[in-house]
Amino acid sequence: MPPKSWVSRFRPHKIPFRRRFARASVALIFRTTEDGGKELLFIQRALREGDPWSGDIGFPGGRLQPEDTSARAAAERETREETGIDLSRHGHYRARLSDLITRHHSRWRPMVVTPYVFEWLGPKAVAPNHEVERAVWVPLDYLAAGENQGQLPWRTPLGTLNLPCCHYQDACIWGLSYSMLQELLTLTSEICMKDSQN
Repeated sequence: MPPKSWVSRFRPHKIPFRRRFARASVALIFRTTEDGGKELLFIQRALREGDPWSGDIGFPGGRLQPEDTSARAAAERETREETGIDLSRHGHYRARLSDLITRHHSRWRPMVVTPYVFEWLGPKAVAPNHEVERAVWVPLDYLAAGENQGQLPWRTPLGTLNLPCCHYQDACIWGLSYSMLQELLTLTSEICMKDSQN
């Protein structure tokens, strides 16, 4: 049995009656580098006509299908399909983060998205499918650094909103992915502070 990770004690917020909504799930996959640092896996979605999120950078995942036995199983399946990473073989489930609510791509119906955290202990190679432009491992230290934070202008019928984001190369992490990332970073920061006080 591997030791419990720094996310194992977290108690996530769960949206009441979430099973009555459309569901989706994503996988936040981290690995430990040779120098003891942590890296998080992101994918950049391929450009596709009619897809409002095409080109965005985020986490592997997608909607639950009838064959999925759970939201976590859906995250594992989608990750395998999109990246070739088989979490059931070389991944260790660590925790779930808080549910988030969004909507279907082309509808106004609400959809609950559940993030799951995994540690990856398998091969370094990633094999993206046609839905993914690229897959990258980004150091957690980079993601937490203030100088890499910024704002993304988002036009709405009521005016332009400046949404928080994290810049990475020629893209930025924003929206639901940014919220999930911030929860993970807050969690790891709290765990590190507690460990330093012991």
